[in-house]
Amino acid sequence: MSMKKIIILVGVITLISCNNKKTENEKLNLNNKAFIENVETIKPALSNQEQELILSGKVECDPSKVIYYMPIISGLIERTYFSLGDRVQKEQTMLDIRSSELSSLQSELAIAQRNLQSAEAMYKDNLTSERELIEARSTFEKLQADLSLYGENKGGGVFAIQSPITGFVIDKNASAGSTVAEGDTPLFTVADLSTVWIIVNVYAGDLQLVKQGMPVEINALAYPNEVFRGKIDALSQVFDPEEKVLKARIVMNNKDLKFKPEMSVVVKLKNETQQKTLSIPSDALIFDDNKYFVVIETESKNFEIKEIQLQGHYQKTSYIRSGLTENDKVVVKNQLLIYSELKGK
Repeated sequence: MSMKKIIILVGVITLISCNNKKTENEKLNLNNKAFIENVETIKPALSNQEQELILSGKVECDPSKVIYYMPIISGLIERTYFSLGDRVQKEQTMLDIRSSELSSLQSELAIAQRNLQSAEAMYKDNLTSERELIEARSTFEKLQADLSLYGENKGGGVFAIQSPITGFVIDKNASAGSTVAEGDTPLFTVADLSTVWIIVNVYAGDLQLVKQGMPVEINALAYPNEVFRGKIDALSQVFDPEEKVLKARIVMNNKDLKFKPEMSVVVKLKNETQQKTLSIPSDALIFDDNKYFVVIETESKNFEIKEIQLQGHYQKTSYIRSGLTENDKVVVKNQLLIYSELKGK
């Protein structure tokens, strides 16, 4: 026999000898006092089961802080001063409209202004009555007020339309050279985004777990390392006929403008059931052959395996439907070693 073959044979014999020694030691561990004293156990706790529900949501504007500008007269857009997404200030000029109707009103206003100036001069010289002066002033002020409804009077039939609030342009349907008609599609929409709504879809199967006032955690793909907190402010009592869901509303402060309209988010709700349930640390579970097991220490310092049925999980806690009692001592340290040994007997 060659030297190489002898070395290989000795190596195999050594490996087998070590494995046999290891197996014998593991078997001895279950009867070893030092090993038993090192085993840690806990008793199942009786508590309200906590559940985590994950729902989808979408950011929407607060309807009370959205202004749609509808054209109130027909005309031609001469110029626009904004783009979609722009931040605009209250009374900032958004676009210029030229209208023949407004041109006529401008002419009437110019005539009324001249009449007022004439009446004031004649009244000063005692050539007209106070009543006639008041009538002239009233006519001028009424026409001025009427014209102000259309925007800033630039003369020549042109009016500048201004933003009614400070906010962001979230929709634009106006371009230079296009015509508009009274009551037509809104030319632009401005929203104050300092507060937004998050609308959450609640399916019928989850309805019992969602309540008004519940705290929630919100995650967005755009901010993977941030968790936003809010609460369910309102829960609709009518199912959406198309999506077949109830809509829950979360009102969020958005001073940092992190939430954008139409942004998708994930909403997590934590719920506690009123029924007491046995619970153990999830680390104590042993998953084998598509079943869950735990190792129990008996009164005589022996160990046995118990199959259990789970009610659910929450974070690092598992809730037990059946298989355990409050008095069971569940092994939470070295349970895998004990399980392997017991199963191999």
